[in-house]
Amino acid sequence: MSSSQRFVHLRVHSEYSLSDSIVRLDALVNRVHELGMPAVALTDLANVFGAVKFFRQAVGRGIKPIIGADVWLLNPTDVNKPHRLLLLCQGTDGYRRLCRLLTRAHQEGQHTGRPCIDRAWLADGTDDLLALSGAQDGDIGQALLGDNTAQADRLATEYQAWFPGRFYIELQRTGHPHQEGCVHASVALATRLGLPVVATQPVMFLRPDEYEAHEIRVCIQDGRVLNDPRRPRHFTPQQYLRSADEMAELFADIPEAIANTLAIAQRCNFRLEFGRYFLPDFPVPEGMGIDDVLRAEAAAGLNTWLDRQPGIQDRTAYSQRLETELDVIIRMGFSGYFLIVADFIRWAKKNDVPVGPGRGSGAGSLVAFCLGITELDPIRYELLFERFLNPERVSLPDFDIDFCMERRDRVIDYVKSRYGADRVAQIITHGTMAARAVLRDVGRVMDHPYGYVDKLAKLIPHAPGQDISLDDALEQEPLLRERYEKEEDVRDLIDAARVLEGLARSAGKHAAGVVIAPGPLTDYMPLYTEPGSTTAVTQFDMQDIEAIGLVKFDFLGLRNLTVIDKAIKRINAERATRQESPIRIDEIPLDDVQTYAQIKSARTTALFQLESRGMKDLIQRLKPDRFEEIIALVALFRPGPLQSGMVDDYINRKHGRTAVKYMHPSLEPILRPTYGVILYQEQVMQIARVLSNYTLGSADLLRRAMGKKKPEEMAQQRAVFVDGAKLNGVAESLATHIFDMIEKFAGYGFNRSHSAAYAMIAYQTAWLKAHYPAPFMAAVLSADMEKTDKVVTMAAECRDMHIQLLPPDINRCDYEFVPVGADTILYGLGAIKGLGRSAIDAVLEARAAGGPFQDVFDLCRRLDPRRVNRRVMESLIRAGALDEIGPHRASVMAALIPALASAERATRDQSAGQGSLFGEHQPVVAAVESYPEIEPWSEDQRLEGEKDTLGLYLTGHPIARYAEELAAITGTNIAELRPTQDRNVVVAGLVVAIRTMQTRRGDRMAFVTLDDRSGRLELAVFADIYQRSREQIAKDNLLVVEGQVSVDEYTGGFKMSADRIYTIDQARAAFGKRIVIEVSQAQAGNGFVGQLKSILAGGSRGRCPVWLRYRNGDAAADIELGDAWRIEPTRTVMDSLAELAGDRNVQLDYH
Repeated sequence: MSSSQRFVHLRVHSEYSLSDSIVRLDALVNRVHELGMPAVALTDLANVFGAVKFFRQAVGRGIKPIIGADVWLLNPTDVNKPHRLLLLCQGTDGYRRLCRLLTRAHQEGQHTGRPCIDRAWLADGTDDLLALSGAQDGDIGQALLGDNTAQADRLATEYQAWFPGRFYIELQRTGHPHQEGCVHASVALATRLGLPVVATQPVMFLRPDEYEAHEIRVCIQDGRVLNDPRRPRHFTPQQYLRSADEMAELFADIPEAIANTLAIAQRCNFRLEFGRYFLPDFPVPEGMGIDDVLRAEAAAGLNTWLDRQPGIQDRTAYSQRLETELDVIIRMGFSGYFLIVADFIRWAKKNDVPVGPGRGSGAGSLVAFCLGITELDPIRYELLFERFLNPERVSLPDFDIDFCMERRDRVIDYVKSRYGADRVAQIITHGTMAARAVLRDVGRVMDHPYGYVDKLAKLIPHAPGQDISLDDALEQEPLLRERYEKEEDVRDLIDAARVLEGLARSAGKHAAGVVIAPGPLTDYMPLYTEPGSTTAVTQFDMQDIEAIGLVKFDFLGLRNLTVIDKAIKRINAERATRQESPIRIDEIPLDDVQTYAQIKSARTTALFQLESRGMKDLIQRLKPDRFEEIIALVALFRPGPLQSGMVDDYINRKHGRTAVKYMHPSLEPILRPTYGVILYQEQVMQIARVLSNYTLGSADLLRRAMGKKKPEEMAQQRAVFVDGAKLNGVAESLATHIFDMIEKFAGYGFNRSHSAAYAMIAYQTAWLKAHYPAPFMAAVLSADMEKTDKVVTMAAECRDMHIQLLPPDINRCDYEFVPVGADTILYGLGAIKGLGRSAIDAVLEARAAGGPFQDVFDLCRRLDPRRVNRRVMESLIRAGALDEIGPHRASVMAALIPALASAERATRDQSAGQGSLFGEHQPVVAAVESYPEIEPWSEDQRLEGEKDTLGLYLTGHPIARYAEELAAITGTNIAELRPTQDRNVVVAGLVVAIRTMQTRRGDRMAFVTLDDRSGRLELAVFADIYQRSREQIAKDNLLVVEGQVSVDEYTGGFKMSADRIYTIDQARAAFGKRIVIEVSQAQAGNGFVGQLKSILAGGSRGRCPVWLRYRNGDAAADIELGDAWRIEPTRTVMDSLAELAGDRNVQLDYH
């Protein structure tokens, strides 16, 4: 036996321990392979999160994987200091016992955030599990360190009884205090009781030089600073993955401890199974088989639907396709799967939970359509079943179901009640240390100032939908790269962050994934429960669930279904008052002229799939005027088609600028809807079937092969394709050319089933916006109330649509935004920050019970102070919600504390039983209930309150105070802008949005949205200007911009390219011609000159001259001060001059 075969690591934590390890699974397996070890155990802390990934990677490298867990053991004398025990699985029974123990620990044994196993649970059975004592951290080790030999012996004897022949005394030598004494005492105990000993190395990192990175991770988890001398040091530099030789040398005095690692490895033979499916059981009526039920329900669904379709005369195509699909589904054993999905969708629809029309390739199934799973006729829309379920390739079907965001959890609860809570769970997901977050975390741990780290983190580019790594950031952001190369502290910080980047950091709940098992889930994996939660999730993630053969269902929450539902309910409620029939969104016409006009104008903000800037550009170019082109839009708006020329071909052919050509006459029926462009994956499959005699199943395999781009497989498919085409009389050269074209576009082709389903939702939202704008926008605002940025964007859209958004009003508004008439929306109280649902419900309940509130005193008396506290009231006042029941906000705010005190007295008096002579309670009125007469808030203060509580300005705009001055500087506003040629214009506005991107040269530029109350303008700030002005370009900053205006093809409006960017102070300095101060004879005395001199001397030197316009009773004169007194007209200077001479007497002239 080689030296490397003498030892096996049995105690290894990976990144999935989430708190104390930086070991990545692939690196672990590679290192074990490099050291020539035959096996290795993964024993994460109280979980098996990484077991499936570890198992597959280890087997792939020829290493025997051992599955186990390092568990917390409840300490009955101090629950805050649990002990440790190592459990390893010998076989399947042992694995299932471990799953049950871990699940129970998470659900019943949570103490101070640690899921603990109670020792008493071990008495219920531990067959097929091996246990290691936990060394100095186990209860036996702790007893030995406390010189309590009798207790140690008693504990060891109990373990020996629970794990007969399967319990080992664990020894460790990692440099921890008192460890060697524990080793000697443990060996003595083992000798006394006849127990075997085993050496373990608690691995937290792989190589010695990774210790500091490991300590940084620990500090991140514990909220500590690395150089804090008081922080606990639980780990040592010796806890790396030692080689077999190192371990043998370390335990040369106890060789049997090393040999027993191999013995244990030989005893642990649990294997995870792959390639089998475990489908849940669907309950069927007695005497019927599952397949019979599926056939009956699908046939009934088809007949019911066809009876409502007078335009379909020939039912043969539908019945034949239904039979074909049913045969495939039944042969593959998936009848129960379809019935389960149909069952919970049917329940959702009956219980007022909106469901999407379909998603993904599942919309291609006629069986799914007949069962009510999808709502698109796959024959009408030419959707292929084989794209969803290929009869020539056995794989699990996968329906992704969209539900209303707000009611999705009701469906999950139904599934749990239907199939058993122990068989249904949501699926875990792991948060990782992403670039910006890990940089901030490491910076904090290394004790760098917050501002220092924040500036670095903000240099990491943000790209929606993309994970920008630190390496990507260094490549894309020149300033970050420059600082990394020149500043040692920056380099150390980023290098430390790079080691940790991407590690698993937390466990959470997947947004959509739900698993249903045929038996208890603990037969397959443990369940995880967050501390303080009662909701259990699987310990395996989505990919691992599928790998072990369990069926997962995606219960997706789609905000737009919530929007459609809210809008339709508002519309139908209004229609009911006029005795009009309700609207059904699934029955609206798909050829509505007004809807297509809305879309073609690119006024598509708030429309599903159609609202992004890039999509608006595509819409402007394409000008869709039929539903087929909405389907195409969804498929075309992706990087592949946009960059390949496919989009240009499609648009030019649609508008007749390029002739539509078909490579062979047989392809015309397939490609006519897309103007001869191969746009959909289904078209690739149809071409292969028509031209080369493929079955649709084999055509789907061709599509998959083209996606993988494997040369051998493609060569084989090319030969089959060309030979099949030749049999149909197609020349070999043409067949080869067609195959090449298919291969080119197959990589860009999109799933037509998914496009069609999502195009339907997109069209429905467009129809609602076109015909019922106020109810639709009220629904949009209500669906995203908690996202202030979204509310701000949609409020701006309302303004552009000429819909008035009324400020919050405590006596009129509801929790959600409510449409009033065709062009007005009442603000939703739920969108006010700092309130919360309970507080708003309390307000609405009190209003419903007692009518409108009369004043703040009445309001406070009628509300429960446990639900509506002072902070809530202050938010309501600052948001303007009490404007109608008080003189002004300053007065209402000043009256708040007396009003709250008066309400408290009234409540106290009523509780004490104060009443009339006959016992009935009388209202208690405070001695004085009136608003104080004080000065109203300044406009700045009022607007700041609105911005803080609403995220936007409703009753004014910060730019208003500068209106006169800006008019002098710019001469125009955004609404009056017109395109310029060869001349610059000056415009001003508040920054409301910023979007940065990388140019082809690697520089960064920005697109900035300016708002001046009259309108909004997109400003392009190219790299050189951006580099000079990036400090000024921040949200809510007032900018003055000089540049050229042109037509914005995206929106049909205008856009501007910046040549110069100024703050208001810089604009004053750049455009101001002179400061004029009017001085009367009376003012000139009393120290005026001295104070003026002091103000001018304290300001920054500039080029703006100062003039005094002096007047006395007889004459007036303009006096220019000398060049030495030229100054920069900053706000500070102007405010000081105004205070000295009076507001009206100080003026900055711009002409």
